[in-house]
Amino acid sequence: MQIECVINDQKTVLEANAGELLADTLRARGLLSVRKGCDTACCGLCTVWIDGKPTLSCAVPVFRAQGKHITTIEGVSEEAAAFARLLAAEGAEQCGFCSPGFIMTVLAMKRELKNPTEADIVHYLTGNLCRCTGYMGQMRAVKKYLGVAS
Repeated sequence: MQIECVINDQKTVLEANAGELLADTLRARGLLSVRKGCDTACCGLCTVWIDGKPTLSCAVPVFRAQGKHITTIEGVSEEAAAFARLLAAEGAEQCGFCSPGFIMTVLAMKRELKNPTEADIVHYLTGNLCRCTGYMGQMRAVKKYLGVAS
């Protein structure tokens, strides 16, 4: 089947099999920042934006991308790099496997939430798993990025 959509601001026609998941289709197109870590829509590694909203692409059948605007970390590379530097500075960057999905969620949070509390941040990040860090460094980096007082 053919799916017409916009990926990272470029009109695209995706070739996909019926029942294929968006995460698999994006990876097949070379967007390797889209990762899968759980196969149960629980880890956040596959997070992309669909029409500006963070979405777990491993839980979205590719046909639902028809006519949508999809953004991966490749489409927001400068903004992502700025936050990644904060992650590293706070000692929160270790293996990096979860980073693309986590970063996409944080960038979306910055767009959506104004003056979030720590509880708002924790709630927004629920479902983004990291096996390497203790989350404290990540929280420090997120707060600095969002301009939230500690």
